[in-house]
Amino acid sequence: MAFWLIVIISLAVAGALLVIPVIRKNENKRVTTRDELNKAIYRDRLSELAEDEAQGVIAERPELVKELQQNLLTDIPQQLGEVKNPINRWVLLPGVVVLVVVAVGLYLKTGGLEQVAAWHQVAAQLPELRARVANEHADPLSMEDVARLGLGLRTSLQQDAGNVNDWMMLGRVGMALNNATTATQAFAHAYQLAPDNNEVKLGYVEVLTRSNDPEDNQLATQMLRAMVGQDHTNLRAMSLLAFNAFEQGDFKQAIAVWEVMLKLLPASDSRVDVVKRSIQQAKSQIEQETATLGIEVSLSSDAAQALPQQGALIISVTNGINPVPVAVKQLPLSRFPLAVTLDDSNAMMPERLLSSLQQVKVRVRLSLDGAANAQSGDWYGESAVQDFKGNGPSSEQKIGVQINKQIP
Repeated sequence: MAFWLIVIISLAVAGALLVIPVIRKNENKRVTTRDELNKAIYRDRLSELAEDEAQGVIAERPELVKELQQNLLTDIPQQLGEVKNPINRWVLLPGVVVLVVVAVGLYLKTGGLEQVAAWHQVAAQLPELRARVANEHADPLSMEDVARLGLGLRTSLQQDAGNVNDWMMLGRVGMALNNATTATQAFAHAYQLAPDNNEVKLGYVEVLTRSNDPEDNQLATQMLRAMVGQDHTNLRAMSLLAFNAFEQGDFKQAIAVWEVMLKLLPASDSRVDVVKRSIQQAKSQIEQETATLGIEVSLSSDAAQALPQQGALIISVTNGINPVPVAVKQLPLSRFPLAVTLDDSNAMMPERLLSSLQQVKVRVRLSLDGAANAQSGDWYGESAVQDFKGNGPSSEQKIGVQINKQIP
């Protein structure tokens, strides 16, 4: 309502700026012709002569009057000046109508009226969507409903940025939509507002453990260890800590945390079997653990300036002779420099494992669309061929690669 009121006022002001100057000009414009001026002077001079004759100043008034008449006749203009008729104010009406029609038409064409209407509709449905989320017996939200809920929450948070619960709900919406950026940023806002809230911290670290950014994983580990240190019975924090350690390849740390959880869980708890299976899986990984390849990726100044906002980082490892990759890892774009680890789980084929190589060559490419094949304009970097003790004892070798070339 306020928007349309502003539009009406703006159009009225624009129309007034068009019409008022013309009306004022017509009202104030008065043309005095040369003939009218001479007649006025003639009448004034006759009055003066009559006064002078009455006072006895002059005695030959008829002759003077005749002379005035002759001067008036000789000063009559040969051609009458063109008299311009003032503009009729109703002539301006079509211009005002055209102004209104063009302004409204341009807005309807380019103003995104449908999107704005849909946005207002989502904002109006936010209470209903909240109620469905809170009601366990209500129909579950579809992915479209979840997306609408996220839009409604962002709209609400613009007016109430200090609502911790809404930030947490927006974070969960981001997780449901597999939007890591939205989830991380939302929980980060909630954590800034309520750093001592246990639910906020657990939600935040859960997002961080799912991130592909090693710095996020490290921050999650630090926060979880602090939480477990404060409360040794916090099973959810322990579960996230063990999961994060397992995903980072720290299987011994994961096993240690899971064993503590087994001591805290009742024997009849359904989670006991899940934890036991996780421990067996971690032990199996330790038995199969082989050498890993650590890669540190950095950007040249030119590549950093051309870094897209979205895309993928594709890392491939060959033996330096055959161009077909032995191991490949794809990650979403993140902060640079970036540390990445590859092992046999990244092998392209089970019969060609990373641990079977004696030498390696690493190629790192920035892809705008995540395509496996290199495309013109992609930035990349390569390492030299280096020795690799893949079949040796479990250890990690590191290779640095700088992205500094562009495919023509």
